[in-house]
Amino acid sequence: MIEKFLSYLQLEKNYSAHTVDAYRSDLEKISTYLKDNFGCDTENATHQFLRSWMVDALEAGVSSSTVKRRVSALKSFYKWRKKIYGVVVDPTAKLVLPKIPKRLPVFVEEGALIADEFKPVFADSHDGIRDQTIVELFYNTGIRSAELTGLKLNSVDFEQGAIKVLGKRNKERIVPVGKPMLSALKSYLDFRFDLEKIQEPEYFFLTQKGKKLYPKLVYRIVNDYLSQVSSISKKSPHVLRHTFATHMLNKGADINAIKELLGHSSLAATQVYTHSSVEQLLKVYRSSHPKS
Repeated sequence: MIEKFLSYLQLEKNYSAHTVDAYRSDLEKISTYLKDNFGCDTENATHQFLRSWMVDALEAGVSSSTVKRRVSALKSFYKWRKKIYGVVVDPTAKLVLPKIPKRLPVFVEEGALIADEFKPVFADSHDGIRDQTIVELFYNTGIRSAELTGLKLNSVDFEQGAIKVLGKRNKERIVPVGKPMLSALKSYLDFRFDLEKIQEPEYFFLTQKGKKLYPKLVYRIVNDYLSQVSSISKKSPHVLRHTFATHMLNKGADINAIKELLGHSSLAATQVYTHSSVEQLLKVYRSSHPKS
């Protein structure tokens, strides 16, 4: 039944492979717990069984946000069962979800990314130029890691100064790119075309072996870079996405424009960055206003 549900998400809801895998992982973990502890599956689970799973997961150190996400996956599963098979019982209906502390997005201070004295030196090679271009593209566009690895060669429009990005649920969006970034992309292509063997030519960024980039490599590239320019605790590609949005907002960009650039389906997802902007405004006010 879970596999049928996942097929529905992929084929009818048009969810990305990454999202479907996340649903599979969450549902399988719950299913395994139910089987091991109560000898049943998700279809026969009760409110008490699921509450027991939730308590045990939290006591085992699973974060509140992860538990809440897995319950959300379950709710979607039962909602689908009701729609397709007419099953009304939803054992998650009365589950009291754990509270999640509100956390502001982590971002890098502006000076650490644009000041020349803070810029690490990249090797004058395919990998070096590629890594530098990747970091700059994340900061210049705010695209997601999966969107960068999936970027196609024909998705970059050098004449219009834009890239076509395939986001969540296979939704396409156009993201503008400035002249310095376009120049960096062109410089990378000079090295890319010199690779001895290109096995997946349709993708823009490639490994030394000519294959499509993989998530762990992209994470390592960004982590190594941020470790040299910042002392922040989190050093992932998503931090550069947060940084892009925060810096745009601090410079006066309209929040609706940022929403479109990030590919958010709801403005609520973008509004988290206004908290960071308010903190910036408070600093300016306190340091500048005579009666602050």
